Amino acid sequence: MKLRNSALLMLAAALAMTSCKHKEAAPVENIPVIEKALNDSTSAFFGNFEEYPENLRELPVGVFDSGTGGLTVLEKLLSLDKFDNISGNGESDKILDFAGEHFIYLADQANMPYGVYDAEGKADYLRELVVKDALFLTGDKYFENNVQLAPTGSKPRVKIMVIACNTATAYGLKSVQSMLEQSKTGVKVIGVINAGVKAVLDQFQKETAPYAIGVLATQGTISSGAYERTIKESLEARGIKTPVTVVNQSGYGFAESVDSEPDYVNVNLLSPRESYRGPKIGTEDADLKEDMMKVYNFDYSDNKVLFNVNENGLKTDVQLNNAINYARFNLVSLIERHRASGVQVPLKAVILGCTHYPFLIETLQQVIDELRVYTAADGSKPYAALIADDFTFVDPALYTAIECYNTLRQDGNLAFRTTPTEVKAYISVPSAQLDAANLTEEGALTYDFKYGRQTGTEDITTKAVPFSKSNIDENNLQRIEKLLPYCFSLIAPTME
Repeated sequence: MKLRNSALLMLAAALAMTSCKHKEAAPVENIPVIEKALNDSTSAFFGNFEEYPENLRELPVGVFDSGTGGLTVLEKLLSLDKFDNISGNGESDKILDFAGEHFIYLADQANMPYGVYDAEGKADYLRELVVKDALFLTGDKYFENNVQLAPTGSKPRVKIMVIACNTATAYGLKSVQSMLEQSKTGVKVIGVINAGVKAVLDQFQKETAPYAIGVLATQGTISSGAYERTIKESLEARGIKTPVTVVNQSGYGFAESVDSEPDYVNVNLLSPRESYRGPKIGTEDADLKEDMMKVYNFDYSDNKVLFNVNENGLKTDVQLNNAINYARFNLVSLIERHRASGVQVPLKAVILGCTHYPFLIETLQQVIDELRVYTAADGSKPYAALIADDFTFVDPALYTAIECYNTLRQDGNLAFRTTPTEVKAYISVPSAQLDAANLTEEGALTYDFKYGRQTGTEDITTKAVPFSKSNIDENNLQRIEKLLPYCFSLIAPTME
């Protein structure tokens, strides 16, 4: 082990000499918050990039998402072992590829769900939020609590950042790239969408028969067209002539249910409530369809579905109240959309275009297994031929982690520490200075206030504070412990 450590240290020294700063400016037009970050030293969002550390290698890796879903990407970073740490060749050496690295994670949960901003006509505000997330990672301060008027906590800046959110990537990646290039810090940014598309096309590169790819993502990601556009561009760039159908499905309430947003799930309720924002019985795209209830096969135990019963004994006012059932509704809706389109080609893969979705991978796989054998009233099996034998779910997180490693290695910015890996995690919470009218009973931002804010102001409506048991939902923490052991082992001990 000592020889291995010595080799790592020697390699680190050699690679450090190759690190240089990126000097080219991007032609993307600056949005107001970027102008403030670059040029306005009086602004709360001033980046002070001139004082950025020259040597990036010792700085942490930054990761941000609209909530805790991005921890699925951080988990892949922490557990990655696809390379030989000495040679950099693509082979496992039984040593974690990011061993000894430090990480900073930001969950912008107070401002989630990101996927709704575009639908509410607030795409510009979403873009500003993404830039502010990036500024937090490149900054050196944090709020120790939501009462503070100014941040007093001290944190290191980052050497690279990963946007672990598909919606944030779709709407904000180019803006963040532009700001970083103009900052001349050498810090680079990686998004998850290209990684997800590369993963699925790598797998089916040699396929000659027509097939379909499903994209399950937030409303914002789907409406941006980012995945479908990237798939088509990648097919053309690879010279692939095989016809590929893209089936897009918005994940209505899926991410929100994973993060236990009270307007979508509330374990304390026994009956339907007026504030519910999840799918309801109806005929629109986001609605539960009465004739599909058997196909959804919801779990009704322990109030996972809330409903009333009318005088005829029928369920009314049906409301989903558990992430399992949101997963079922959205995946069934995707495959039913493919069936209804009449395009009779097998679905080869579904890209999980939101980092929250892999939390429910067991349920999603169960739904696929059920649909393969589902038999309709007329004896037919409407979905059997539409799901390929080699069907797979694609989680972009792994490929994002690989791209991050390769970028750091090429730039000579891997730390190669022999000390333990560290993670410092932060989460956004509503500012204590907000008027009570802008907060729900649970203390979250009201829907109208959240999606009614304006761009370009100096208002600080949310503050990034350290993860704690008071700001992470207990059910979510249990899910993290079960499914993301690397993240949990490094973050949980730091939580008060």
